[in-house]
Amino acid sequence: MKKLFSIFSRRKTTQKEKPRIIIDYREKNSFVPSELTRLGLGIEFKDLKVADYLVKGVAIERKTVSDFVSSMVNRRLLKQLEEIAQYKDRLLIVEGIDEQELYTDSQDWTGMHPNAIRGFLLSILLRYRVPIIFTKNYEDTAKFLSVLAKRKPKELPLNVKKKNLNGKEQLQFTIESFPGIGPKTAKKLLKKFKTIKNIINASEEELKEVIGKKAENMKKIIDYKY
Repeated sequence: MKKLFSIFSRRKTTQKEKPRIIIDYREKNSFVPSELTRLGLGIEFKDLKVADYLVKGVAIERKTVSDFVSSMVNRRLLKQLEEIAQYKDRLLIVEGIDEQELYTDSQDWTGMHPNAIRGFLLSILLRYRVPIIFTKNYEDTAKFLSVLAKRKPKELPLNVKKKNLNGKEQLQFTIESFPGIGPKTAKKLLKKFKTIKNIINASEEELKEVIGKKAENMKKIIDYKY
């Protein structure tokens, strides 16, 4: 006689996989990793060459208020911003604004003029194009990372229409694809040489007259073999 099993005994219990966050091992000294664990996230420590946290492809640099100011003074943050720019999606978290003011309009602990800090913040946003999040404390930081890790990818509609560029915009768009060539430099080149063909055929010396040292790198890419 065959043994009968309850239909409920066949039901497998599937444990939902925890969202995972990769953390640079140097962050072990902060309270954020332990808070992430408490919030139910999986964490993995690695030797990250760039960023402190990687969450779903987003590179995140975390700074306490005091660390932000000191790395601004010794210019270490500038290098880190350049490195993090390798990622399409990146964030800078400045942690602890409830515990320590970033700046005041009077002489404070930073010894810096508040406008210098304001200017640096603007530079991060406009020049390096890195969004900034100010968090209250380590718990708040962990909650931001948790929300990011649990976000579902947004599905894009298939019928999205590209903006139609006019002739001049297409020329500028093409020239801006060269590393280090922004809108201003692209316009300079097009005003001088008129066509993309003329730019490509121009000598390095001719390009240097218009864009200086950027010409060397541009010429290397033009002459580079596939």
